[in-house]
Amino acid sequence: MNGAWVVFRKELVDALRDRRTLLTVVLSAVAVGPLVLMLLSWLVSDLEARAEAREVWAVGIEHAPTLRNFVERQTWTLRDPGPDWERELRERRLGDAVLVVGPGFEDELARGRAPVVEVVTNGGDTRAQAGAARLARLVAAFNQEQATLRLAVRGVSPAVLEAARVDERDLADAASRGAQLAAMLPLFVLMAVLYGALNAALDTTAGERERGSLEPLLVNPVPLAALVLGKWGAVAAVGIGVAVLSAFSFLPGQWLLRSETLASLLRYGPVEAMWFVALLLPLALAAAALLMAVAIRSRSVKEAQASATLVVFAVSLLPLATLFGTRGDQAWHLWVPGLAQSTLMTRVLRGEAPGAPELLVPLGVGAGVAALALLVVARALRGSALR
Repeated sequence: MNGAWVVFRKELVDALRDRRTLLTVVLSAVAVGPLVLMLLSWLVSDLEARAEAREVWAVGIEHAPTLRNFVERQTWTLRDPGPDWERELRERRLGDAVLVVGPGFEDELARGRAPVVEVVTNGGDTRAQAGAARLARLVAAFNQEQATLRLAVRGVSPAVLEAARVDERDLADAASRGAQLAAMLPLFVLMAVLYGALNAALDTTAGERERGSLEPLLVNPVPLAALVLGKWGAVAAVGIGVAVLSAFSFLPGQWLLRSETLASLLRYGPVEAMWFVALLLPLALAAAALLMAVAIRSRSVKEAQASATLVVFAVSLLPLATLFGTRGDQAWHLWVPGLAQSTLMTRVLRGEAPGAPELLVPLGVGAGVAALALLVVARALRGSALR
């Protein structure tokens, strides 16, 4: 253990000596939290402002005084989008859907027919899609009012149109809704850990081989196990340090939230940050060993970086199963490194503290992956010593 401690300090100093790379990793890990929250807040704030403005962009509304009367009675304000509204909507400069009314609207309405109105939107613009949903609900309310009036004139109760009444009941609490908005936070923290350990793993293995300092290091009277454990400990320490910075960077990032709704739903405090760090520990240990095992077989940092980047990319893709999955959390998610951490961090955001069985499975898997990867590193170093 004394030898491992000496190697650990030496490798950690070497990792911290590359200040430019370390500064880039640390700044990206610290800045990503506030930046993501700020961008998400701007989007939610813009959608809330547009909903509160209660404005309807309409073309040809002068052909439909009945519809105009209904819209204004609902306290909506009608706006003219101008002659180039299609081009502006296509170029995402208008930022809202447009209601288009044809010239024969009132005649068809008077004859009991269903006049056609268009809700023109841009599927590539989130703001326009939200506006289209509001316009569709507004036109549906107009249809309901007209149907009710026609039945009342004929002495028919409007209740005949409703065979059943629908009442919606949402079982999700505020924490669950906030976790849905902050679903990307675990992914960014996980990526910070992987890239934090990546540079240290490359430097302590392929970097030393490229600089020609690996063989002289093996000549020293240090047990091979101590050498491997010391290098692994230094790489894991860097990854864990980046995990701490990334997890706690979301705390001051909440000061930049512009949306009161998002600020009230997002429940992320020091307790959640500590949970994030604790859940990422097995991943940091396993990722450090795995990246070292991949890089130790390369003769240059460039070659090792190409191979290790594939590992980082594969692990970072695994949490997407929880974002795009339709069956919710599955038991096998806890057995997959990366996916297990993302699943448990999402539960923490929902206010659900993981239990002991849920913590032991990722810990055991991480320990197994780390042990196998360290055996590969030890065999590679033993081969280099013999040569």
